[in-house]
Amino acid sequence: MKINQQKNEKESRLLETAFKLFTEKGIKSTSIQEIVDNASVAKGTFYLYFKDKYEIRDILITRKSEKLFSEALSKMRKNDIQDFSDQIIFIINYVIDELVKNPLLLKFISKNLSWGVYNETILKLYDKQEEKQDGLYSLFLKGVEENNIKLKNPKVTLFMIIELVSATCFDSILYQNPLPIEEYKPYLYHVIRDLLK
Repeated sequence: MKINQQKNEKESRLLETAFKLFTEKGIKSTSIQEIVDNASVAKGTFYLYFKDKYEIRDILITRKSEKLFSEALSKMRKNDIQDFSDQIIFIINYVIDELVKNPLLLKFISKNLSWGVYNETILKLYDKQEEKQDGLYSLFLKGVEENNIKLKNPKVTLFMIIELVSATCFDSILYQNPLPIEEYKPYLYHVIRDLLK
């Protein structure tokens, strides 16, 4: 029991340290040696958990994205939103607002927001939790079915929505291109609602 706890603590320290260094210095400028030195673990310990710094980056992007969607779902449920389109817009709006508040996280995730829903390999390998039955993907499939929305492939539609949000909001938040984010949101939400008719 204690050994497992120590392993989990070391892995958590490596992840937290890598995230801090990656967001401060960039991935290319961060070495594995810096990660292990700052996490106070031996270099060999790093390789017990991760193949290289790019694998730890992928795990972090996936976890950070997944956490954003989980928090958004939790807030949505507390607001008791019943309309399916309103639920999806609420979730997307929550995620965008969190990324606006945290531009370092936005730059780190870059345009890979969909990994929090679709990077199943990493989610299964590195999430110690049981398979989540109440995530965004499940909510989306249930909403499509219950509202009799005729989508050829709901999984692809959700992927497209997240990718649209990820790519366009990155540019809108960081560079005000094509518009500042608050001006851009109505256009984005209109397109998402059209996809869900």
